[in-house]
Amino acid sequence: MNIPAERWYQAVFQRHSRRQFNKKALPENIVNDLLLIQEELNGHLPGSRIVFKNQDPDAIFSGAIGSYGKIKDAPTYAAFIGDMRDPNVQEKVGYLGECFILEATAMGLATCWVGGFFRPEIVAEQIKIESYEKVLSVTPVGFTDSSYSLTEKMMSGMVGSKKRKPLTELYVSEAEYPVWVQSALEAGRLAPSAVNRQPWRFFIENNSIKVTTDAEKGIADKSNISKRLDCGIAMAHIEIAALKNGVIGQWQYLLNPDVAIFKAK
Repeated sequence: MNIPAERWYQAVFQRHSRRQFNKKALPENIVNDLLLIQEELNGHLPGSRIVFKNQDPDAIFSGAIGSYGKIKDAPTYAAFIGDMRDPNVQEKVGYLGECFILEATAMGLATCWVGGFFRPEIVAEQIKIESYEKVLSVTPVGFTDSSYSLTEKMMSGMVGSKKRKPLTELYVSEAEYPVWVQSALEAGRLAPSAVNRQPWRFFIENNSIKVTTDAEKGIADKSNISKRLDCGIAMAHIEIAALKNGVIGQWQYLLNPDVAIFKAK
């Protein structure tokens, strides 16, 4: 997959979760572009796939008011689906889904990762899901007003969604690290996660970045959303920032509680 590093790197800093949309339908050219990015992403990581639906998703969120508040008036949505036979399904779906979301952001669209408070049975009525697959998350896709609604402001404040842990809490290193690593860590730090729990930890050594899950327990861990999915989102940010700085690398998946290691070539 050819990652548009500059475009998606800028989107990392532009992306904000939005839950209240303005009902405006997506123009045909934007729908076609989203279908194209879906096609380009699918097949990149076997065991994960994206399905974009040019369909009102209100039924998917009906009666499901989660910690981030009700999703309302989005004209379309995308489902992030994983092959549960794959031991790395969670991180793959997180990575692939974030690539889709960053492209949507670059196109001027609003999105919101929703992993725990939607109705998968409704998604299954609209999308063919194989017996070995599971819809791990969805995102509404559409236009929003520039200002945040009162509900969005309240829910954002409740979960501290704009607060990020300092890098000193997120990485372990015994030496100074190069510019590309610093940029990648900052991008990883900005990744969205369930109730903003930021469950990733970064270990830097030998021109590589290893991602692991934290050992902390709390309210955030009572959700059914895997920490490894959150880490997959951070992995996408890390690779995009590395490419932005001219560094090509490759991810190697690891055993729990480690997630994966990005090794620069």
